[in-house]
Amino acid sequence: MVLHITSGYNGDMFEEAQLYAPVTTDENGVQVHLADNHPGVNDPEYRRRRNEIAAPVMTWQPGMPIPQVDYTDEENQIWARVCAELAPKHERLAVRAFLEGKEALGLPTDRVPQLDEVSAGLERLTGFRLHPAAGLVPLDVFYGSLADRVFHSTQYLRHSSQPLYTPEPDIIHEVVGHGNLLASPQVAEVKRLAGEAARRCETENGLQYVADVFWFTIEFGVMYEDGELRCYGAGLLSSYGEIEEFRGADVRPLDFHLMATLDYDISKYQPILFACDGMNELTERVGQFFAEFDDDTPARLAAAAA
Repeated sequence: MVLHITSGYNGDMFEEAQLYAPVTTDENGVQVHLADNHPGVNDPEYRRRRNEIAAPVMTWQPGMPIPQVDYTDEENQIWARVCAELAPKHERLAVRAFLEGKEALGLPTDRVPQLDEVSAGLERLTGFRLHPAAGLVPLDVFYGSLADRVFHSTQYLRHSSQPLYTPEPDIIHEVVGHGNLLASPQVAEVKRLAGEAARRCETENGLQYVADVFWFTIEFGVMYEDGELRCYGAGLLSSYGEIEEFRGADVRPLDFHLMATLDYDISKYQPILFACDGMNELTERVGQFFAEFDDDTPARLAAAAA
């Protein structure tokens, strides 16, 4: 799993410290440790499957072929159902850049794509590629990799008992949300700049500041486009429930310091969202924030807000 979130989901949402399942290796092999409230925690077959998918990635290194997953009919059906449910929501509620990227990438909707399949399309469009993640990827590694146009992605799927719900970021979140976004040259460049900002950070506080702004933009960003409020955040675009609710949030103009210092309840849908006034504000203002960010930025913005 990928340690790249700073808030969490209830329903379609996840929380990095509590709901990510740690992966360990011992005399019994690779073990994925699900939380007590995970939908699959009492399903031995699901737990075995999670271990099976995680195992090859534990020894994977960049440059090696990405481990292939022989997805089951049940897993392909989960993917197909979520894609079918999200498609009309995307048409109504997603920004134009996402829809154009989704069409250009052309991922299958009837089966789970392999990560190298997604990478091939992304490299052609924006130069990004996916690396597999079996367990938690440290914050600095995840964000720093974006500077190299690398996105770390999980490969497992949510439990079949709740196909429209995940307590953690599965391949549906990673690929349907982030993957299709990365097919947009404009959004991909902002993500790359976020990676460069993370690489420049020498303090935990600076890195967390970058992560928090990333959360309220790339994960949960909304945008006014053609007179309507639409979403571009991967967390919204991959969330069957929250994508229908974001227009009811307290929507505010961009405020980077507030994004990085805001207290919010991880047990509910995000009550406060920040809107760009069109794609230019995302690429220019958010992009500039990441392009110019260093460890002194938080103190400077705090002084300006005082």
